[in-house]
Amino acid sequence: MTALAALVAAAVGGAILFVPASRVPRSSGPLACEAYVWQRRWGEETARAVREHGPALARLVVLVAEVGWQGGRRQVARTALDHAALASTGKPLGLALRIGPCPGPSGPGDAPETTEFLAALAAGLLEEAAGCGLRAAELQVDFDCAVSKLDGYRVWVEAIRDRIAPAPVTITVLPSWLDRRGFGRLVAAAAGFVLQVHSLERPAAPGAPLVLCDPASAARWVERAARFGAPFRVALPTYGYRVAFAADGKLLCLSAEGEEPLWPEGAAVREARADPAALAGLVALWTRDRPANLAAAIWYRLPVRSDVLNWRWTTLAAVMAGREPRPALAVEARRPERCLLEVDLVNGGEEDLALERAVSVRWKGASLLAGDVVSGMEWIDAGPGEVLLRPAAGPTRGRIFPGERRPVGWLRFREEADVEVELAASIR
Repeated sequence: MTALAALVAAAVGGAILFVPASRVPRSSGPLACEAYVWQRRWGEETARAVREHGPALARLVVLVAEVGWQGGRRQVARTALDHAALASTGKPLGLALRIGPCPGPSGPGDAPETTEFLAALAAGLLEEAAGCGLRAAELQVDFDCAVSKLDGYRVWVEAIRDRIAPAPVTITVLPSWLDRRGFGRLVAAAAGFVLQVHSLERPAAPGAPLVLCDPASAARWVERAARFGAPFRVALPTYGYRVAFAADGKLLCLSAEGEEPLWPEGAAVREARADPAALAGLVALWTRDRPANLAAAIWYRLPVRSDVLNWRWTTLAAVMAGREPRPALAVEARRPERCLLEVDLVNGGEEDLALERAVSVRWKGASLLAGDVVSGMEWIDAGPGEVLLRPAAGPTRGRIFPGERRPVGWLRFREEADVEVELAASIR
């Protein structure tokens, strides 16, 4: 531990000693980027994402086990990893141990059997990884500890640290911990920490703002975290949530990645998504100037092609470079056979786009025999020789991802027609 880190980890009468903001060393230049792989069940698409995109990242941190308590009994859920895919990246690997809500820890004398269990589990996870040909560069402990129990949590961290040495143990921390007694002692027990600046609070009303990461708050928290002197990373979001409200305004549920629930009739469904432009601005800010002990941004989570609410890789790649992803939505008409016109929306940009644009189709010199819509669109007769293909109303309209070509409708004419297609105005 450096003299500076030792100084800020000390406490006088329980008060944390901070480095003055003016004395925090600064740095600039490209910010290293890492990503979490947090799937509990891997499939071929997760393994493919690791193989394809892992080499472009400084590190992957992979969820390997989660400890929970049910009815007072401890349970452990393990992740079956694709070790070959992880090894193929050639990059350092972090192993993440998630600890779910639990009664403790209260302090140094609290539940020593739990402390011993966690230390033994951590050591076993490292041994298993090594036995599969993987060298872990860290064991990361993810635990949303109550702010009143940070000293008790430190006992767990110290026990894990001592058991797995010389492998480093790092911890995730929340912004609400930064001004709490015990935080300096907690981070001094670890080799570093990850500051999580993203979350979704339960909205109070259907119209309340939905924000996963406020850039101004994130920048402020990073500066505050830097004053503890320890090396740290900042965790940033790529994901999204669906938030459903009943007709009376009562919150029904928050729904993350996975199959979309069947909403009751009259439900109002909104989506809260990570904002690429806002987060690119943060990366650009830290590229120009940042605390020297901010080592990297770690993105939650690595994009997988089957994700619906998560970014695609093209979006994350642009944001990691500190630039706003380029939008490029176009409409194209195809003629697979005589007198048949098929209409597609094409996303040639770098970010996914909500289906909020109608398509205008106009023709001359022919009679329309038939036509229909697909992909959740609706057919609107706009007058002689014109129709609108418009996204249908519903709880969620869906999105079109970068590189995706989506059919939206077709028209069959009696004769060959002179047809124009174009994007109409937003339907918001």
